[in-house]
Amino acid sequence: MTRTTPARPVSVEAVFPDLAAYRSRTTRLHPRPGRPGMRDSHVGGPMLWPDGEPWPVCRERHNPETEGYPPDEFRRARAADEWPRSQAWPGGAGTPGEDGPVPFMGLAQIFRRDVPGLAAGPDGADLVQLFRCPFTHSPYLDRRYHLRWRHAAKTEHADRFLAATPEVPLLRWEHELPEPCVLHPEEVDTYPWAEDDTLPAPLIALIDSWDDAQAAEHGPDAPNYQSDLSIPPGWRVGGYPSWASTGPMSIDCASCATPMRLLLTGGGEEMDAGSHSWMPLEDRDPSLRGLASVKGGWSVAQPTRLRFGRDRDLHVFTCPANPGHPPQWVLS
Repeated sequence: MTRTTPARPVSVEAVFPDLAAYRSRTTRLHPRPGRPGMRDSHVGGPMLWPDGEPWPVCRERHNPETEGYPPDEFRRARAADEWPRSQAWPGGAGTPGEDGPVPFMGLAQIFRRDVPGLAAGPDGADLVQLFRCPFTHSPYLDRRYHLRWRHAAKTEHADRFLAATPEVPLLRWEHELPEPCVLHPEEVDTYPWAEDDTLPAPLIALIDSWDDAQAAEHGPDAPNYQSDLSIPPGWRVGGYPSWASTGPMSIDCASCATPMRLLLTGGGEEMDAGSHSWMPLEDRDPSLRGLASVKGGWSVAQPTRLRFGRDRDLHVFTCPANPGHPPQWVLS
């Protein structure tokens, strides 16, 4: 099923003609619960992984935990719409508090054949796989991520594939386990976050003035540049990062100092009270307006079940000069 983003509440470039020079394209991925296969682009599905190739592991020390939930218990509880039962953490090497190794959790994989806007990886790689360590690290509950690039055609011709994904015996939080989701890619226009030096100061001042006038005339439900005209919520590839939590940041390659580009964004929510105008037409009740028109419950609002910090997005940046340079991860 396709997903179609509604037209913006106002024509962005009609109101702000100077923004035409900054227009970019982003691919909204629109994950929805389903049964993706290892040869599909997805969030939370099985990875295309040749048998015999080592699975990525985190070898750093993890914060200790005393109890958790088996991944299968989360799956059972979700299917039954129940709260899962926790268990005491088993002792032994490889559990949180030990030095590792702990297998990374596969979060997503994206093929460029499904998402043409996906930037090429090292040596023209056209399949990217995203992983996260399921446990936190001191002193600030930091997370560790891993990016694996592949050439899809070569990988798909492997003799055998991994039959079962390595998992830790217990997870501390339900939002560590992604719900398997199929993707419904859709390209839309996007414009920069308007703060600090992301745009010329006179243009930001014009946007701020317009926002104030809209709020004065139409009240709290009035269109707002950041929420309704600039950057869509949820999982997406390319385009501009949102800076709602941190404010704009300069992200430069640690290896060569080149300004990095946004590869992809992982969003904990597909919508919230300030961004419901982006909800696809297929997920709306046309007889209702605003937030009340959204239908589908958690499978639409939080389809992947993942969270990246508190109300934050995960932005993955790569180096355009050399995609083989280490990526950077930013929560904002």
